Amino acid sequence: MRLSFGLEARQIQTQKLAPRMIQSMEILQLPILALQERIEQEMNENPMLEVEERDESLPDEEHDDTVNPNASRTEDEKELVVQDGQSNAEDFERLANMDGDMPDTFDDFRRSSNRVQEDADRAHDLMANAAERPESLNDYLLHQLAELDIEEEVERIAERIISCLDARDGGYLKTSLADILPPDHKPADLQVAERALAVVQSMEPAGIAARTLQECLLNQIRPDDYLSEEMRTVISQHLDDLAENRLPVIQKKTGYSLELIKEIREELHRLNPKPGAAFMEVIVPLVTPDVIVEPNEEGVYTVRLVDDSLPPLRISEYYRRRLGDPTATEEEREFIKRKIGSAQWLIESIQQRQRTLTKVSQEIVNYQKKFLDEGPEAIEPLKMQQIADKVGVHVTTVSRAVDDKWIQTPRGIFPLRRFFVFGTTSADGEDVAYETIRMKLQEIIDKEDKSNPLSDDDLVEQLKKHGLGVARRTITKYRKKMGIPSSRQRRDWTKT
Repeated sequence: MRLSFGLEARQIQTQKLAPRMIQSMEILQLPILALQERIEQEMNENPMLEVEERDESLPDEEHDDTVNPNASRTEDEKELVVQDGQSNAEDFERLANMDGDMPDTFDDFRRSSNRVQEDADRAHDLMANAAERPESLNDYLLHQLAELDIEEEVERIAERIISCLDARDGGYLKTSLADILPPDHKPADLQVAERALAVVQSMEPAGIAARTLQECLLNQIRPDDYLSEEMRTVISQHLDDLAENRLPVIQKKTGYSLELIKEIREELHRLNPKPGAAFMEVIVPLVTPDVIVEPNEEGVYTVRLVDDSLPPLRISEYYRRRLGDPTATEEEREFIKRKIGSAQWLIESIQQRQRTLTKVSQEIVNYQKKFLDEGPEAIEPLKMQQIADKVGVHVTTVSRAVDDKWIQTPRGIFPLRRFFVFGTTSADGEDVAYETIRMKLQEIIDKEDKSNPLSDDDLVEQLKKHGLGVARRTITKYRKKMGIPSSRQRRDWTKT
């Protein structure tokens, strides 16, 4: 092999995206709430953008400038379109001929009183609707500890134990007692720590501060509970056998009948394996649909965008006229020209997002009509490339259009990506979605004989009877994803 240094000229074809094209794709990908935030951010950073004040007494049609902003405007009122690489002489000449009393400096720019009031109302609503912070697990335990009459040293170590508990871990004590104490602690200190742990474990919720699952369950059993001694025996010695449904093994070692073991298992299911998890702060994401689909009078499903909350944007009249003012400096002109171009591109990107999202959503709805008519079990296999071919865009555009978007249908609210599913071919040659296979799998297992449940091989044969040919490894994967135990774990030994 020969190595050498030198210069070589080669012709390579590459594709680069302009910054404005990247911005347009980012706008397309944003869900409605994120788009609102983006618009507010742009309005704060770009003084050329402003909200068009609407007269609510006029019909909606008279407000709509999205198709042709210059349709109902005079020559002096037409929108300014600034394009890079062009002199825009005609626009600047038109602006130069405008007259009117306008402020001479940028410092006179002010938001309208309506806009100020809207911002104040929005801030007030946010504070009024702010959720109260729930009590944490540590606070709940500390409140209980403060009401107890115990030794000061025990109380101090109990506070340390409580500080080590985390609701995300279910309230288990993951740290050893020795690590809670100082490095030079004495055996007597460890005994005090054991007493402090017993104090914490006696608090509510029952089972808190346990070091193992067995300890957690045992601490929840009270002496007067039904089958308390039997439950303690099973938890202490046969918890793994119970989890694996090896009931005959428990029967042989304990002498309990299968009916009694089944009762014990039902009682154990009432215990909480993660008592501290109830104090986790669950954040439920706010789902706002971007698209609504409804049937019209002919029963045809049509889509419409949820864009009522988007403010109608326009280029500031003041800055357009300032651009043509002879007193404006060259620096001001360049600044205004650059900002107007950015504002115009944002407005066009939003309009392009509306058009693309509408077309993509409508094609998805047209293809998945059986889903809307009959339910999720009738969903059809669908790839993004199919929608891209219908709309006439690249598949990545479809991916961005449906990303993090939700659609409200008569069947409920679903993410748009929910309608894209892979599938297989049935024995009749028809395309079948994997979602349909999973639902049929659940139906077969629900109807099986629990004394002799179906193995994965048996499930393959059962699906074949319904014209669905699926490999065994696929059945196993689906079963695990659906949280369905194996045939051995599903067996009801009392019916054997």
